Amino acid sequence: MTTDMTEGRIIPQLTEFTIPLVLGNLFQLTYNAADSVIVGKFVGDDALAAVGTAGPVMNMVILFISGMCMGAGILMSTQYGAKKYGHLERQISTTLLGGLAFSAAVSLLLILFARPLLNLLQVPSDIMDSAGMYLRIVFMGLIFTFVYNFFSNTLRALGDSRVPLYFLIISAFLNIVLDLFFVVVLKCGVPGSAAATVLSEGLCCLFCMIYIKKKVPLLCLGKKWRIFDVSILWRTFTYGITSALQQMCIQLGKICVQTVVNVQGVEFIAAFTAINRVDDFAMTPQGNIAHAATTFMAQNRGAGKIRRMKRGFLSSIILQVIYTTAIAIAVFVFARQIMQLFVSDGSEEVISLGVSYLQLIAFMYFMPSATNVIQGFFRGLGDLKVTLFSTVLNMAVRFLAAWIMIHMLGGGFECLAWANFAGWIAMLAFQVPMILIRWRKEVPEKNKK
Repeated sequence: MTTDMTEGRIIPQLTEFTIPLVLGNLFQLTYNAADSVIVGKFVGDDALAAVGTAGPVMNMVILFISGMCMGAGILMSTQYGAKKYGHLERQISTTLLGGLAFSAAVSLLLILFARPLLNLLQVPSDIMDSAGMYLRIVFMGLIFTFVYNFFSNTLRALGDSRVPLYFLIISAFLNIVLDLFFVVVLKCGVPGSAAATVLSEGLCCLFCMIYIKKKVPLLCLGKKWRIFDVSILWRTFTYGITSALQQMCIQLGKICVQTVVNVQGVEFIAAFTAINRVDDFAMTPQGNIAHAATTFMAQNRGAGKIRRMKRGFLSSIILQVIYTTAIAIAVFVFARQIMQLFVSDGSEEVISLGVSYLQLIAFMYFMPSATNVIQGFFRGLGDLKVTLFSTVLNMAVRFLAAWIMIHMLGGGFECLAWANFAGWIAMLAFQVPMILIRWRKEVPEKNKK
């Protein structure tokens, strides 16, 4: 079901659109979390470390594809808000065909160069083979990742955030079942965990395509699926590449920090893998609120409703404050119990490292909450350069701070939290003046509802 966000009450619209996004991304995160929990519990710390070191490389590629689809989604939202349905159809078909070709080529390259990528990360030799196998298997299913992200972002651009959630719930459930089957029953270890992820993603794509064929007439293009417009592809690329680079920079920053962590030992790596999963779960809803605001503002920008755009931004701030307060308290109070989900009972050192980080980072979550809402504002305006530069600044400062505090000064695991804090401070120092300038430049609408 598509939704026109250019009319109606703002906070209920944003909330209704955000909740399926949050749930969908939380289920998406269960792919990696299930891998980590099941592998850590039933195979051991070395296997958990192998999955953890492979994760940043895998996520960087997936986030690049997701970013490209997100950029295309902004264009689709604007076209849908402006009621330009003919151009929207050409946009959809061109994005799909271009993305399929790109995903196939990238998948092949990554399968061939998985081990050299892990060498760049200084992955310990005792987990290199397992990490390399995990990456190669996951990259075989990269085309499924694109297809799902494409259809999900397209449906969200049309105001439907519920349907992608339904398919993702089914897929996440299948991933857990298959993980248990391959890892626990068949004793396939790390490769079995990767195979479970690929199979579940493939089924998710299949379900999504079947639904669209039966229930979304606007996306049943028939022969129009063959339309490939180079000019549209180039515009999509210019939008998408900025969003994709931003997504990649986030993961590249994590990879750089991972290189600092990887020389500290297997326990350090295992704890880092676990706390990254927790941070993903904690901060993903913040990004979802921002993405909902992006869709809202892009549709209203297409309709020329600038004042309504601003009201949507202020409403998203309210939602961010409510959510972040709740998650900060939960992570602080249940830090030990959360870490125990990821590691076996005998891994007290890993648990202690994780708790020291989580109880420190919990009340720092208000920082990314602020950066996310500003990112959503600029994406809604189509100004992706600001979001890219601020992200690059954030990750550069984060890596530099982690390297100085841990590698040079010999600090402990909690220094990773302070490194994150330094990155968010740098990001806000750039973003806040930019949004104040842009806010004043936007002319409030006069004579429009």
